[in-house]
This record gives sequence, C-alpha cells and structure tokens, in this order.
Amino acid sequence: MTISVDAVDIVAAARNDPQTYARLEAELCNTDGTVPLHKRFRALFTLKSLADAPAVDIIDKAFVDPSALLKHELAYVLGQMRNPHALICLERVLRDQQEDPMVRHEAAEAIGAISKEDSLPLLEEYAKDDSRVVRETCELAIAKIKFEAKKAAGEESEDASAYTSVDPAPPVPKKAEKSTAQLREQLLDTTVSLFDRYRAMFALRNRGDVESVLALAEGLNDDSALFRHEIAYVFGQMQHPASVPALIKSLTNTTEEGMVRHECAEALGSIATPEVFPVLKQFATDENIVVRDSCIVGLDMFEHETSGEFQYADGLTAH
Repeated sequence: MTISVDAVDIVAAARNDPQTYARLEAELCNTDGTVPLHKRFRALFTLKSLADAPAVDIIDKAFVDPSALLKHELAYVLGQMRNPHALICLERVLRDQQEDPMVRHEAAEAIGAISKEDSLPLLEEYAKDDSRVVRETCELAIAKIKFEAKKAAGEESEDASAYTSVDPAPPVPKKAEKSTAQLREQLLDTTVSLFDRYRAMFALRNRGDVESVLALAEGLNDDSALFRHEIAYVFGQMQHPASVPALIKSLTNTTEEGMVRHECAEALGSIATPEVFPVLKQFATDENIVVRDSCIVGLDMFEHETSGEFQYADGLTAH
C-alpha cells in the first residue's frame, strides 16, 4: 500500500501537536470511563500510525486495563510499529506469569516482529514456558529473528507482499515454485517446523484465490490453538468471502479456544458479507468475555467496511 503525501503530512503534523497525544491517551486509556471499546481500538490504531516513542509510551500505559483482548491488541500494535523502544514493555508483559497467555503470546510475537538479536535469550527462556501458546510463539519469534539476521547479511531474501503487516514468518518464496497443493501439504504437515508451516500459510495468503482459502481452512482443524488463531487472522487480512463458512463454524463452536474464536470474530467483521452481521450480533453476548468483546469490535469493523469510510483508524483527521 502506498501512503499518500497528504497522509504523511497529517502524521508529521500530529507528531508536533501535544494535544493529539493527550486526546489519544485519554481515549485509549479510557481516563473518564466512558469510551467504548471499539473507539479505544480506533485510538490504538491511530497511535500505530504515529509509531514514535511517545505513542509507544501511551500504549504501555494502557496495559493496566483488565481487558485481555485490549492488551493483546496493544502488544500486536507494538510489534507492528517495530520501534525498539517497546521492548522493555513487551519483556515485562511476557515475563508476567499472572497475565493471560493470549497477551503474553502476543508480546512474544511482537518481540519477534521487532527482531533484535538481543531478544533471543529472553525468547529462548520462555520457549520452555508452561503455556503451549507462549512456547510456540517464542519458537516462531526466535526463527523470525534469525531469518531477519540472515536477510540483513544477504543470506536470505523475502518476496514483496501486498499486505503491510509484519508477519511472524516470511512466505515461501515464489522462486521455490511450489504449487498450491504442495503449500497445503507443507501447511498441514505437523512433522515440519512451525516456522516453515507458517511460511506456507503466508504464501497461500498471498495467492489469495479460492483454492488457497480452502487449503488454509483445513488449518482450522490443527491441534495447535496458536496455529488455528493465525489462520483466522490471515482470513481477516484476505477478506475473501470463501473463508466465511469456516470462520463462522469456528466462532460458533463454544468448545473452541477463546483466542481462536476472537480472531474469527474480528476476521468476519473485516470481511463484512451480509451473513456475518447476525452471527456477530448473536455472539456479542457470549459467555467468554474475549469473544464477546471481539464480536463488538467485529461489528464496528463491519460498520466501517460497509460505510465507505476511507480508513478504520481515522483519529488524526476526525478532530
């Protein structure tokens, strides 16, 4: 995605306006207790566009919130910003054994996204964590950092992607000339390293056709909740209607892990086909608070996708 000159100018102006940061902090941290969750999410993604140290510090302050969903999203955004200033905060979150594993997992993934080799000892320590989702995420983050180091040394390369996200693994390169069937086989082969399975996942995402969507959907049957959650995340990026039945099946399965159902809800909100709305509405009262809150956010995303709004995080232009 190309950022327009106007957008660059808006971000630059915002960085020179202390009132912008004060307003975003008040919204994200809900200082007056009246800001609904979906507006806090929009403030968070506006801070993501600023990506500087003051924005990181505001996001850090929001980790006192009781919402595991919000804290998970805070960690995700810090990883996407790739600002090393966030590493102190992310290490604190990862080390906190009282924190929800979903939040700790996202902190580990964010550390991998920032990709500093100094983070390897920390990740190696928590690759032995009691929580499987934390262990697996640290394994991925270690492999990601090592890949980035090789890329910087000219020993590895990465294909350009239509997506702007910092992913936990690079896609299988096009020069490997793997068919969709071969990528599906790599994706589903549990004897292959998790990092290489993720590489197949992101290669299928980048292909973006129905055959790739159906191959990815089979990953929602994997025994790893982390893996299933990433499949749902990828579907949210692709916004392909062919993924809707699989996402609805996982969201409506009340025995599925909350972190998977949450990602399905947000993916459905971003896809925003007509059959999505009643499902999100139904599960916006789910017993699982993470699922419930994700459906509320998903409904806000649905509204955005069907409203013609130019961008979801519009906090720099809406005031």
